[in-house]
Amino acid sequence: MNYRTFGRTGWKVSELGLGAWQISGRWGKVDDNESVRALLYAFDQGINYVDTAQAYGSGHSEEVVGRALKQWKGGKIYVATKVQPVRWPSPDEDDPPMRGRYPVWYVREEVEGSLRRLGVERLDLLQLHCWLKAGMQELDWLEALNALRSEGKIDRIGVSLRDYRPEEGVNLARLGLVDSMQVIFNLFEQRPADVLFRSGQQTGTAFVARVPLDSSSLVGNWTNGTYQQWEAEDIRRKLFREDRFQITMERVQKLKEICAPHYPTLAQAALHFCWSDPAVAVVIAGMKTQAEVATNIAACDGAPFPSPLLEAVKSHRWVRNFYN
Repeated sequence: MNYRTFGRTGWKVSELGLGAWQISGRWGKVDDNESVRALLYAFDQGINYVDTAQAYGSGHSEEVVGRALKQWKGGKIYVATKVQPVRWPSPDEDDPPMRGRYPVWYVREEVEGSLRRLGVERLDLLQLHCWLKAGMQELDWLEALNALRSEGKIDRIGVSLRDYRPEEGVNLARLGLVDSMQVIFNLFEQRPADVLFRSGQQTGTAFVARVPLDSSSLVGNWTNGTYQQWEAEDIRRKLFREDRFQITMERVQKLKEICAPHYPTLAQAALHFCWSDPAVAVVIAGMKTQAEVATNIAACDGAPFPSPLLEAVKSHRWVRNFYN
């Protein structure tokens, strides 16, 4: 396992982190015992960063992570979780207000719940699950987080940018008001590397790259029958509904063709692409079984992303928001 410095915190975190949304039950059936085994296996293999949230199964993901933490007898595991706003903005709103979405009383209540479910005394990193650009002027969210830091409930603070809106975090990164920023970054969504990452490097902001495998499309193992295999409650049935699945699979096939000479699987190429940007502190991939952990860890070979391939994938940028 390779480790990177998490911004100005000084933490040394594994370049591959475990995204715990997948163990919440929204991505197909899960076995909590198997999820715990997967987490412990990941820790044993050197993964020391876990990303979860209250919103993942109404706290279920945090509870499962907490079970694994209780059983773990090894080194430090950095646990990042998130608090959702009192009210989510519409994904179609370009500039929704930030004020009032994270009042102190509410954030404190949510933090207490996360601490209880995770079984820890302090959260290593608390992220706002939705940060809006109006937050540069409406700063009550920052007051709420700093109050909890002063009470020792949380160590570091971060934000998770809205889906497919990396530009909303540029000014926040330039000012360095938070320790970390989480953003979608993958072979399709390449825009964070244009301005956002460069802005954050100047202030020591750590970047967490989420959705590196594009919600499973960039694993590269889809077939024409894959969509029908997903259960009704599986979130992927919504993400890739109607013609989205076929359009995505066609684009994935083109990426597979240009990546094949360099990597044995598209998933390995996708992870290496994310690691190729030095601003990225950790790439969080969803993993719910030991087999999935082992597959992703196999990509952690420390090899650089080939320069010719980096140039070639630029033409495969695809700006879209399937979360709508």
